[in-house]
Amino acid sequence: MKVLCLNGWGGRLHEPLVTFLKAVSPDVLCLQEVVHSPQADKEWLTYRDGDHVLPQRANFFRDAAAALPAHAAIFCPAAQGELWDGDRSVPSRWGLATFVSGAFPVTEQAQAFVHGAFSPHGYGVHPRSRNAHAVRIFDYERNRPVCIVHMHGLRDLRGKMDTPERNAQAHRFADLVRGIAQPGDALVVCGDFNVEPSSETFQILGNLGLKELVTANGFTSTRSASYKKPGRYADYMLVNDRVEVRNFTVVTDPEVSDHCPLLLEI
Repeated sequence: MKVLCLNGWGGRLHEPLVTFLKAVSPDVLCLQEVVHSPQADKEWLTYRDGDHVLPQRANFFRDAAAALPAHAAIFCPAAQGELWDGDRSVPSRWGLATFVSGAFPVTEQAQAFVHGAFSPHGYGVHPRSRNAHAVRIFDYERNRPVCIVHMHGLRDLRGKMDTPERNAQAHRFADLVRGIAQPGDALVVCGDFNVEPSSETFQILGNLGLKELVTANGFTSTRSASYKKPGRYADYMLVNDRVEVRNFTVVTDPEVSDHCPLLLEI
């Protein structure tokens, strides 16, 4: 089984990303920063937040689903705000998504907010609402259930240091994991946590029997060349002792986002 985790950067590097997804064809894709604009009639729109202006793939969720047509596609919105087509505003939802191959039945799933709540009338002030999604699937080859849970951690304009909000976020995320994983399940937890490797987040998740793979395997960054700021960690993947890791890597080539994909084979 292949599990891929990626912050997709709103589909900004659309063509290489879609090509990559088709080539890797992960059994489970955990995708953050997903744009879904059902009313859009353009392929690209613009996100504006003060001086922060980014092109966004108007229907990134639909693009990813089309790249993985044999997968169940689940979109989990964190907010509905506005993107822009020139001077015209377009309603757009933003959140995360999970894609599961049809070979693996989804027997349970759950989503929850790890910070804030759904923002229905705009993306909101920073730090904005963040959510998480969990699926429990059945692996017929190994004759066992596997739980996969991911989140997009809150962004704090001051940096990735621990804060009371991030501590509360980690506890809420752990509660979501506990709510779906059964004793004896293989468990994979991942996402763009937006914290440093020294964060208390990993102590909280460690209490669930999870071990972090990025720094444990000697990787010194999860950010691509498109990311120009200091601080090279954001994305993490953790597993429990029921998961037999065949291979784990932080993918640096091709470049498909300002984050690097995390690819786990179990």
